[in-house]
Parts: sequence; structure tokens; C-alpha cells
Amino acid sequence: MDRLLSIEIFVKSVELGSFSAAAQALDMSSQLVGKHVRALEQHLGIRLLNRTTRTQHLTDVGQDFYERAKIILAEMNAAQSHAHEARATPTGKLRISAPVSFGINALAPLLPLYMARYPEVRVDMSVSNRLVDIIEEGFDAVFRVGDLADSGLIARRLRPYRLVPCATPAYLAQHPPILHPSDLEHHECLGFSYTELRSRWVFVKAGESISVPVSGRLTMDSGEALLSAGLAGFGVMLQPYELVKAPLETGQLVELLPDFTVPTRPMHLMFAPDRRMTPKLRSFIEFVMEHLGPDSTNLAVKPG
Repeated sequence: MDRLLSIEIFVKSVELGSFSAAAQALDMSSQLVGKHVRALEQHLGIRLLNRTTRTQHLTDVGQDFYERAKIILAEMNAAQSHAHEARATPTGKLRISAPVSFGINALAPLLPLYMARYPEVRVDMSVSNRLVDIIEEGFDAVFRVGDLADSGLIARRLRPYRLVPCATPAYLAQHPPILHPSDLEHHECLGFSYTELRSRWVFVKAGESISVPVSGRLTMDSGEALLSAGLAGFGVMLQPYELVKAPLETGQLVELLPDFTVPTRPMHLMFAPDRRMTPKLRSFIEFVMEHLGPDSTNLAVKPG
């Protein structure tokens, strides 16, 4: 006999108090219910139920088996639900949050591809440089740049976030040359608010780290706003690659200090742990890993 079915019938008999009640709930005869329970007892070599014509009660061993059997059935139901949801069509509204520059320049261009693949999903993306609360604010997933705190969230590592030092040809023509990171101390450096990039930039050459204090009259909390100031020739920027990629290619900006590298910053996709992940979230995670994961071939985020 089907052993798992016999366990399910035994648990139902205990929960409802009799073979007849279990038989009615399971749409089978009382005789078949009794046959399954006896087969289970014979297989285990123990008596699970003491039963008379009017009453039944668990033996001590039967009580222990019943408690464990409930766990087994719950796990089986969860596994079946998970398998069913994996086959289900992603649908509904997906709420995501991303840092402003990354969200606008790297993620937003990919979303039409995702939505074309899953036409029943609606995407609501919030771009913000603040640390949003994924649970309290009702997001399905968030993107975060930098080292992670122990938040209890699940994190998937993405391609590292590359920063590029650059300035306009006009600015460089009117100011002293920048041949070494230390030269930046004598330049107008555009600072990014609320991060270490406001006052200190780090470079690496031949394994040696060079930390340079920088300063300037203009500090903003928006990469796009800093880019506008930089394109106006106001100073030197250290900005994400995807933000300055186009003006670098057209010559509006010039990448500085090519013999030095700027350490990349960790980038993660994060979501809350859930034994029953929705199809829309699973599909989005898989899509992001395909296009922005560490092994992806997408060039939206150039590796450092």
C-alpha cells in the first residue's frame, strides 16, 4: 500500500477521532481506512491506536509517531506547493527598489525585456539612495551597493559596482594635470552626499591602496545632478560606470588616472526569506542573475 497515503489516513483518523469520520473526509470506506492504519502498524511493528467499537486513543508510541507524521505531511504539502508555484505563470505587481543611478541607467533599460518575457507582471520600481526597509515598505526585492549588514534578508551577489574618475576636456585644460591620485587634493572634486565618496577616494596600483582626501564646494545626493555639474566643467567626478558611459564614449568626459584602479563596490539583490516564493519574484531573481549576475555576459555594468 501507499505508505505516505497510509500516514495521511492515520493522521486524519487521529484528528477527527474515528475511522468513520476520516473515511467521510477522505471519501473512502471505513474498512479501507482501517486497512491502511493496520498496514501502517504492521510495517512499523508497533500498535499506534487502541480502538474499541466506540472509542479510540493513541498509544504512547502512537502519540510520538502522530506528532512526527504531522511534520512529514506539512513538509510534503509545502514541497508540492513549491513545485506547483514553480510551474505557475508569474503574475501581479512586483515592487522593487534600487539606488538612483543604478536604477535609472542599468536596471530600467532591462525592465522592458523582463516584462516582455512575463507579460502578466506589472513592475513598480522606486529609485532611492536611502536604505529602504523591504518588509515595512512592502518591497519584493531591493538592490543594494556596498557591504551588507546582518539584516536577515537573502542576498544574491551581482556584478561589482565600478566607479570611474572623470572630468571634461575643458576642465582639464584649465587646471593642473592629474597624473597621480594625490593630485586630486588640489582639484575641485564633486562629492556624493552621505557616503565616504564625499571626502575620500581610494585608488589601487600594484596592490598598493592609496586613500586620497578630496574636497569641493559642491556636494549632492544624486549622481545625475553631479553628472550635470561635471558636464558643465565644474570639477572632477567619481561616478558609476553606467552613469558616465555615454559621455565617455562621445568624448564629453575623459577617464582619469588610467594606470590606477578604483576598488569596485559589492552589489547585491536582496529579498526576504520565504518558503513559498512567488513565481513573479522567482522569475525576477532569475532574470537579474542572467543579466546582472557575476557570470552574466550583459555589458550594462562593465566589470572592474
